[in-house]
Amino acid sequence: MLEEFKKFLIKGNMVDMAVGFIFGSAFATVVKSLVDNVIMPPVGLLLGKVDFSQLFIPLDGNSYNTLAAAEKVGAPIIKYGATINDIISFIILGFVVFMFIKAYNKMKEPEAEAAPTTKVCSECAMEIPIDAKKCGYCGNINV
Repeated sequence: MLEEFKKFLIKGNMVDMAVGFIFGSAFATVVKSLVDNVIMPPVGLLLGKVDFSQLFIPLDGNSYNTLAAAEKVGAPIIKYGATINDIISFIILGFVVFMFIKAYNKMKEPEAEAAPTTKVCSECAMEIPIDAKKCGYCGNINV
């Protein structure tokens, strides 16, 4: 069992998947930074100087001026602004991955079609092996 596991780990596609996962995680970090630091500030400015990362709802009934103040006292809060940022990050990341896959599929060589292994008998229309000299169903020798 240990030998099988070793072969599984060494297979090329497993290594490719690990490398893809590492690059994907790094790319997700870049997209998150792009959304938080480049995209959301102008969107917030257009919507009346709103900082989405600071939008929250305190669940304890008290009022807090900032998210930091609510976190400092340990108040239970719903950070819906951070969720909005994360949803936008997810959409951007999904779109970029879609574009990468689309480009990859265009560059990938089309798979060669496999040569046919059967043919159709001209008398009975049954499929027979391509090398057959006589139909096994009807006995036709003009296949």
